[in-house]
Amino acid sequence: MQRDLILRGGRVLRFGAAEPELADIRIDTQGRIAAIGPDLPEADAEVLALEKRLVLPGLVDMHQHLDKSRTRSLLNNPSGTLDGALNAYRALAPNITPDQMITRALRTVDACSAHGTVAIRSHTNIESASGLRGVEAMIAARERCAARMRLQVVAHITSDATSMLDASRQWLRAAIDLGVDVVGGVPAYSREPIAFMKLLFEMADRSGLPLDMHVDEHLDGANVLFDTIVELTRAYGMAGRVVASHCSALSAMPRDAAFRICEAFRGAGIAVVTLPAANLFLQGRSADRLPPRGLTRVKELLDSGVAVAAASDNIQDAFVPIGSGDLLEVARWTVVAGQLGLNDLRGAFEMVSSVPARLMGLADEWGIREGARADLLIVPADGIEDLVAGGAVERMVFVGGRLVASTKAVAP
Repeated sequence: MQRDLILRGGRVLRFGAAEPELADIRIDTQGRIAAIGPDLPEADAEVLALEKRLVLPGLVDMHQHLDKSRTRSLLNNPSGTLDGALNAYRALAPNITPDQMITRALRTVDACSAHGTVAIRSHTNIESASGLRGVEAMIAARERCAARMRLQVVAHITSDATSMLDASRQWLRAAIDLGVDVVGGVPAYSREPIAFMKLLFEMADRSGLPLDMHVDEHLDGANVLFDTIVELTRAYGMAGRVVASHCSALSAMPRDAAFRICEAFRGAGIAVVTLPAANLFLQGRSADRLPPRGLTRVKELLDSGVAVAAASDNIQDAFVPIGSGDLLEVARWTVVAGQLGLNDLRGAFEMVSSVPARLMGLADEWGIREGARADLLIVPADGIEDLVAGGAVERMVFVGGRLVASTKAVAP
């Protein structure tokens, strides 16, 4: 940016504010918010008139699988189950080149960016068939999209690798040396789930990286690892640095037992990510009647004070054949599938914005406040509730103060 930019006359949702206010935003040449207020002086700045559009912080998607994205047409999952998806992708994975993986991932990044997402956390497979190939590709993609998307790469130990503890330790060490942002994996797939989970905690603790695991993505309420993750989070002193994604089995547990887990998660400082698209598509297909929604107990977790985010998960692959990259759509699915209330639309927005921003460690630079990066979503909407309820046909997206996507022709 050669000159400062003033966004004139928007309805700005300041960080921590309950409602937007009519104000201008001055963005400096470093892409940061220099000032917020009415009638800011234009001195040596370009000006973009917003005409009372709603100005929000950019959306944050903290659970995707960009390495698998857009492989739907290359494979099949006739059962529509999680096992069917795993087998389908496992057969395809050895034939995918890094360049193909990067190309598909960047297409999805572009789609997400156009809808207002400014940061993504991508869980990237490490298994025997592919080793670190996906991690290397996603780290390359992270660099290529840095100007329009903050991408975090999770070293995601999955499939047969979860039972190969010594090899997984070596893969994780190498992935950490390559520069991954997060440690992760799927303990439920392992023949030794507790030993595998201890390995993940050990590697996260030694590296100083956060831990984001797929936890109990199934509907067997009698076979869960929730208590173990609580115990290990406390033992390793990792409160606030552990995320349990999915947690579908919580909805299959008796209510009192589920409430106890919710309270334990809150006390241990464990956050949860719900993935409505994947859970609705994959779970409950074997039920004789009234197939369950498959989501975790979103409302009960929120009522217990657990930090809960919602995210896209898979986009157009064997696990979820659909997906536009629109996090507002995910927020709506969460309201419906999670059976939230009529007054929970604002909360659903926080689940795809401020909550994941904090959980991904972006909070110091995220939000509309002086000194923060100017990562913004600008829409013609009456308010946040209206936006979540109906979406927005027109959007402008700024990352680091630069216009990276727009459905409206604008020229500052």
